[in-house]
Amino acid sequence: MKKLRLLLVDDQAMFREGLRLTLGQQPDFEVVGEAGDGLAAIESVRRAAPDVVLMDLRMPNLGGAEATRRIKAETPSVKVIILTTFEEDEEVFSALRAGASGYLLKASPSGKLCEAIRLAARGETWLQPSVAAKLVAEFARLAPRPPASRAGGVFEVLSPREQEVLLCLADGMSNKEIGRRLAISEGTVKNHMSQVLGKLNVLDRTQAALRARELGLL
Repeated sequence: MKKLRLLLVDDQAMFREGLRLTLGQQPDFEVVGEAGDGLAAIESVRRAAPDVVLMDLRMPNLGGAEATRRIKAETPSVKVIILTTFEEDEEVFSALRAGASGYLLKASPSGKLCEAIRLAARGETWLQPSVAAKLVAEFARLAPRPPASRAGGVFEVLSPREQEVLLCLADGMSNKEIGRRLAISEGTVKNHMSQVLGKLNVLDRTQAALRARELGLL
């Protein structure tokens, strides 16, 4: 079994140690490095070549949002999951815009964290429902609605099924959950998802949800 290579980034050594012990119990995970700030995280990604980075936001020297942006610019294939407290809303939005694949609260159960890691490695996104709802609400407040003709034009290029997939995606659903909701196979969901990403001109699911909100589609 090929293990998922994980990098832990947090300025609290005790928190990193707890993560390492928890994740080390999973047979498909391997912690290949740790970093205490964003600059060290960038160097660790270059050196350790992780598949998934668990990234804190507020750290000395360089914060998680900017570190995410630089990591994704250098190595787009690396997935970044924001793992932090919920009070840091603006940093969360910045990190998602920078290419983070998802957002998880530090207080989340270990099972949810492991699920989020595996989903990110497959190119999916984990946003807890409460977090997804807050993100959509916040972007509704922050992002000005475009002219109706512009938003409508973008939405019209999506097929009715692709529109349904996009709405489910914005609710933070995984491919499996979308398949159950729409009564289609997970493979069909993946095909629709690829079409949605291409038509919205974005790289991943999180950016698709944010792009759709910015265009006034959600």
